[in-house]
Amino acid sequence: MAIKLTKTNLEKLRSLFEEVGFRVRFEKGNFQSGYCLIKEHNVAVINKFLPVEGRVQAMLDILPQIEIDTEALSDDGEKFYNDFLKAQG
Repeated sequence: MAIKLTKTNLEKLRSLFEEVGFRVRFEKGNFQSGYCLIKEHNVAVINKFLPVEGRVQAMLDILPQIEIDTEALSDDGEKFYNDFLKAQG
């Protein structure tokens, strides 16, 4: 079961990123992949001109690249992250 590319899941992803200490910013830019990841500052910059589906996909692409401590997640965040892991196979 893949994660649906909806505004609700965009907000869930944004909350998950905030729980692990990553800031998500939507700004204009000319990113090859639709996003830029600045690991030293725990910031993900996503092209604000992407539609909701593109924003969700960009965040899903970033998620495996960041370190996630499941102990620090809320129950909702942990459930969403586990659903993401199951969707990845």
